Amino acid sequence: MNRRNFMTGMARTAALATLAKCLSASSATAKVLLATGIAADPRRPQFHFLPAFNWMNDPNAPIYFNGRYHIFYQYNPNGAYWGDMHWGHAISSDMVHWKHLPMALAPTPGGPDADGCFTGTAVLQDGRATILYTGVHAAPADQATSKDGPHSLCETQCLATSDDPELRTWSKLATPVISAPPPGMQVNGFRDPSPWRQGDWWYLVIGSGIANQGGAVLLYKSKDLRNWEYVSILAGRNQNGARTFDAFDPWEVWECPEFFSLGERHVLIYSTSGKAFWQSGVLDSARMTFRAEHSGILDYGSYYAPKTQLDQSGNRILWGWIPETRPLEEFKAAGWAGLMSLPRVLSMGSDGLLRIAVAKEIEQLRRQEQRLDLTVGENLCRSQIASMRLEVCSGEILLQARRGSDPFEMALCELAKDAAPWVTVQYHPLYPGQVSIDARPLTVAFGDGEDLEIRMYIDGSVIEVFVNEQIAITRRFYCSGGNPQNLHLRWQGKTAVIARLSLWQISPISADRLTT
Repeated sequence: MNRRNFMTGMARTAALATLAKCLSASSATAKVLLATGIAADPRRPQFHFLPAFNWMNDPNAPIYFNGRYHIFYQYNPNGAYWGDMHWGHAISSDMVHWKHLPMALAPTPGGPDADGCFTGTAVLQDGRATILYTGVHAAPADQATSKDGPHSLCETQCLATSDDPELRTWSKLATPVISAPPPGMQVNGFRDPSPWRQGDWWYLVIGSGIANQGGAVLLYKSKDLRNWEYVSILAGRNQNGARTFDAFDPWEVWECPEFFSLGERHVLIYSTSGKAFWQSGVLDSARMTFRAEHSGILDYGSYYAPKTQLDQSGNRILWGWIPETRPLEEFKAAGWAGLMSLPRVLSMGSDGLLRIAVAKEIEQLRRQEQRLDLTVGENLCRSQIASMRLEVCSGEILLQARRGSDPFEMALCELAKDAAPWVTVQYHPLYPGQVSIDARPLTVAFGDGEDLEIRMYIDGSVIEVFVNEQIAITRRFYCSGGNPQNLHLRWQGKTAVIARLSLWQISPISADRLTT
C-alpha cells in the first residue's frame, strides 16, 4: 500500500469531521487544551522536530537560505490525521532548535492545488527562492493521474516564488508548469518534483508508476523552471530489475524521488511500498542516462518520503518522515502525529555504498555522560552497565565492540523486571559480516579489524539506530502509563569485547514539548 492509499483510507474514517471541529487549531480554547495535553504527553519527542499540533508527513523543500535553515512539511491544520494538505514551515540556525513560522502554502480554491499542496522541492534561481510542488484537484477518471476507489485526483506540477527574507510569503503561478504526464503514458501517479541545475539546463525528476510496468522516475529538462520538456525514464523497476526488493505491484509508484551527485557517483533515492530506497551509480551527462551499480534501503524501520538539502558547508543532509505505528484513534486523541527524523549526513564510501550518520550538530544537546570504565574487570563492568540509566526516554547510546571469538547481546529496556526490550543488538562470530537487530540479521561491510559501532537516539516514542554508518533502523515504541519511562541496558556476553560504551542524556529543544 503506498502512502496516498494509506492516507486517503484514514481520511475516510467517520469520526474525522467531529474531531476537526473539536481540535481545530483555529479554536483558541481547543488549542490551549491540546497544548496542555501535549506538554504532559510522555510519548511526545523532546529533541526531534515536529509541529506544535496535528498531523505532519513528508519533509518538503529543505533549504539553507539567507543564513538560516528552512524546513517545510506536509501539514493538516485541522487535526492529527491526514487530509487538507498545507505546507508547514519552520526556521533554524543549527538544524536542531526550530522556530515555527506561519504556513507557507495553502490550497487555492478553484486552482490546480484546490485539494492539496503535495510534496515538492526548493531551489535558488538567480538568488530567488523557488518551489516546485505537486498540486492536486478532483478530476474525472479519464483525467486523473491517481485513483483510489471513489477518489480521482489530477496531479500537476506547480511553481511558487518568494522574495521574503524569511520565506514567509509565496506567490504561486496560476497554472501548472507541467500539466500532465507524457502523452500516451498511462501512469498510476505523477507527483513529487525535484529539480537541480546542471550546466545550462535545469533537470527535474517526478515520481510515477507506469501501468503494468511498475515504479518509474521521469526526467524533464528546462531553461527557466517554467517550460519543461520530457526527456526519458531515468530509472524504473524494469530498468533495474536485478536491484529491486519486492515483488512487482501493478499499482506501484516510486514516490519522492531525488537525484544528486555525491562523491564520485550519483545517487537516486525514492520511496515505495512503505520503505525508502537508494541507488548509486554513474550518470552519463551527455545522454542523461543513469546506470545503477549499488542499491540499498535507507532505513529498515518507520521512515518514509525523505528529502535532502545542502547545509552551509556543502554536506548532503537527509530528512525523513517518521510516521506513527499506533492505532489511528490513539494519535488522533493525542493531538499530534508524525515527526521529522534527526538530520542525517550522507556520504559515499570508496566501495560505492552509501554512508549515513547523524549530523554533529545534535551533539550540542548531550549532557551527563555515563562512560563505562573498562579498566576495572569483568564483574565491576557488569555492575556499571546495570547501573546506567537514561531518564525519561531521552538520550543517546554509543557502543563500540570488538568483533572476535565471543558473541554478545545488548538490549534497551524499561526498568521493570522482565520488561520486553525496545531494541536488541546481537553479534555472533559465526556470522562475522552480520549484526542482528531485533533478531533480524543485516549485512555490514566491515573493514579489516573494524569494530562494530552502534548509535541509538531515544526520544519519547522513537529510537533511531545506526550501525557503522551503513544501516539505519527507526523504531516507534509507546510506553504505557502517564509518566516518561527510565531505561537501562541488559548485557549478555563478556564485557571484554567492549571498546567503548557511553550514554548521554539529551536536552529538550523546548520547555513544553512543542518544539518551538
